[in-house]
Amino acid sequence: MRITSISVALVACVLSAPALAQKAPNKFDGNWSVEVITRQGECDKVYRYPIIVQNGAIRYGGREAFSASGGVSGSGAVNGTISRGEQRAQVTGRVSGASGNGTWKTSTGCSGVWNADKRG
Repeated sequence: MRITSISVALVACVLSAPALAQKAPNKFDGNWSVEVITRQGECDKVYRYPIIVQNGAIRYGGREAFSASGGVSGSGAVNGTISRGEQRAQVTGRVSGASGNGTWKTSTGCSGVWNADKRG
């Protein structure tokens, strides 16, 4: 499903580029539940994904064929990419404490918002 991978990308979201990923533990490390909502385009409307932040780097925590890359900076800036096959979504936003939000966009015209809650 094209939309699903895009949604994951923005979930991913909760995340940043490799340059922002840190080698030391990050205060945002842990398990996150990310809700992705499509506001524009022909993508699936709402999804929830498990994301893991470890040493500031993000990865997909589910069993489906998704990939998440990027990270969360020490200040909470999120910048990343979620992909499934050749489909990709760029994700940006911010986390603070145990929650966060931001936006996502694909090259195929889908875009929307994401909200995240830390689960552990």
